[in-house]
Amino acid sequence: MRIRRQVVVFDAADIDVESAFWAALLGGTVSVEDDWHSVVVDGEPRIDVQLAPNHVRPDWPDGEPQQVHLDLYVDDIHAAHEHALAVGAVLLQAATDFTTPDGFQVYADPAGHPFCLCWGP
Repeated sequence: MRIRRQVVVFDAADIDVESAFWAALLGGTVSVEDDWHSVVVDGEPRIDVQLAPNHVRPDWPDGEPQQVHLDLYVDDIHAAHEHALAVGAVLLQAATDFTTPDGFQVYADPAGHPFCLCWGP
């Protein structure tokens, strides 16, 4: 089996806000098609956002089991943290020790989907 393209798709009630957030976080642009937006980075689709008018923001970590999350590995966690907050992320769980060789912090995007900014190998 050959996979030609792999894209994560998020459901969101407000796809304009959701796709703009991911484009800003990843340094990309948004390609718009009615009820489907694609976030394109370096010419490649990275994340798609599908209109789901009844989408309910997940309640992390105590709500229903999460369905999916992204781990984004960064070179500078402090700069990545500031950038994520500036474009609309919400910090859900902060790291307690930034001197460890690897670690993570948990955030939510505007629709409530959790993602982690990670550092390490």
